[in-house]
Amino acid sequence: ARRTRACAGRRLWKMGLEDDGKGKYVTLVSADGFEYVVDYEAACVSKMIKNLMTSAGGFSELESNTITFPEISGRCLERVCQYFYYKLRHANSKDKLPQFPLPPEMALELLMAANYLDVE
Repeated sequence: ARRTRACAGRRLWKMGLEDDGKGKYVTLVSADGFEYVVDYEAACVSKMIKNLMTSAGGFSELESNTITFPEISGRCLERVCQYFYYKLRHANSKDKLPQFPLPPEMALELLMAANYLDVE
């Protein structure tokens, strides 16, 4: 059964702007069934997700806007989604970027996820 990750008292872990009816969201599903609904532009920080969502290969993910990651835990995927927004927010900044908080106990798992998702 899929579960939607609760955050700060919200029923749905939705990051980004409100849906304008054009399907600008992508749902990322972790290995343990947590769903993260993220803005399409933020999800495309990952080159792998961007390539999957823009390919002409007829992948089922294109129609459902849902991508399942059987090797990435919910805890890790949540941090990855937060990083997508961090990267998007600071993309054109001329100032020194604030450090993205990275729990040391998650470093290896996040590194492997970032490598798989092709995130810089």
